[in-house]
Order: sequence, then structure tokens, then C-alpha cells
Amino acid sequence: MTAGVKALVFDVFGTVVDWRSGVAREAAPFLAKHGIAVDPAAFADAWRRRYQPAMEAVRSGARPFTRLDVLHSENLEAVLRDHGLDPATVAEAELDHLNRAWHRLDPWPDSVAGLTRLKTRYIIAPLSNGNVALLLNMAKRAGLPWDAILGAEVAQAYKPSPAAYLNTAAILGLRPEEVMLCAAHNGDLAAARSTGFLTGFIPRPMEHGAGQTKDLAPAQDWDVVAPDFGALADAMGCGGG
Repeated sequence: MTAGVKALVFDVFGTVVDWRSGVAREAAPFLAKHGIAVDPAAFADAWRRRYQPAMEAVRSGARPFTRLDVLHSENLEAVLRDHGLDPATVAEAELDHLNRAWHRLDPWPDSVAGLTRLKTRYIIAPLSNGNVALLLNMAKRAGLPWDAILGAEVAQAYKPSPAAYLNTAAILGLRPEEVMLCAAHNGDLAAARSTGFLTGFIPRPMEHGAGQTKDLAPAQDWDVVAPDFGALADAMGCGGG
């Protein structure tokens, strides 16, 4: 039952926006300029593979909370070294521009219209590992109609740590059972459910490209399963479809 839900919060990378295509698009001219012979999508995948290990150092307490822009920058330099380019030989402004590719990602085709419908009835906000500046810039560029932008540094925790969910609910002045996480990732939803959140699964079968093999179907009996944000709005009783 979803009758008591007051806020819908969203995973962003993969659920709301297409990170892989956006990062590949931004990386392509950089790779060509510096003679790195790798497919831009493969480069995006390599950069993304360092995402969870970097956050795990924060989650485990091995390093203090560090915003995602900084982690992305460190990971970018490591991936460039893996491909034979010393980042010290690249202008800082050029590296920074590429690192901010994550600020310039495109929404999935149904995201803006679906969020706009959901906003008529619910508080909508990101519950993302992204930092506030990243999510703000992304929203301005993509037209994402958030009611609030709650980056990970607001919660001071990275998903799937329970604090990431519980602190977000507290910031919104809501009980966990009044909040639904909407995500394309079963693991994220499982972590949210364990803290008392309701859950909505929206598969994004092209998040990792045509060969994607995970998160193609719900792994549990999530409270809502919808093929896209329009269907999610229908399921949540929002008009305008």
C-alpha cells in the first residue's frame, strides 16, 4: 500500500539520467585529442567501475566524508593512468571540464514529464550519491523539476548506508514509511526497504548498454513496479498522462 506516501525520492545515475551515454559523449573528444584508443563507452564504464570502491572508503570510515565531485576527479585521474596518460600533463581546466561531464547528463526520455506529473501530488527530490552542486547543475540543464536537491553531503552518507536513507527522510521532516525510493537498482531498493522506506522499481535496461544483464527485472515484491516514469505516475494516482 502506498496511501501514506508523502515524498518520492529518486536514485539519479541510471534511474533519472543516462550516465553512460553522457559520459561517453563528453569523453570522446578528450580521448581523440590525447590519442587514447579506447571506445568512449568503455571508458565511461571503466570510470564508473571505480565509483563504488571510492565511496566504500568513505562508508567504511577509512577516509572522511568526501563529496562525489572529488571522488570522480580522483577516479578520472586513475583511469587516465590506466590508459597510459599522465593526468599531470593535462591542463587542470581540461580535466575539470571532463570531470564535470557528470553534471551534464541527459535525462531518460520519460524522466522530465513523469517527474512533472509526480510533483503535482508528492514532494520529489533526489536521493543520490551525487553532491549538491552536481545535482543542481544537472537539474538546471536537464529541466528536472525537483522540489529540493539533497546531495549526499547533506545526508553525510553514501548509499547503501542506512544513514543515507534515514537522514534524507529526517531532513524532509518525514517518517521512513512516508517516503518511497524510486530506483532502477534492486540493491538500492533493498537497502531502502530495510530502513522502512517504500519502494518503486523502474527498470532501465539500457543503463549499461545493449549487453546489460542485471536489474532487468524486480528482485523482490517492490511496492510499485513500473516500466517508466509515466507508468509510475499512473500507479501513484497522478493525472496528466
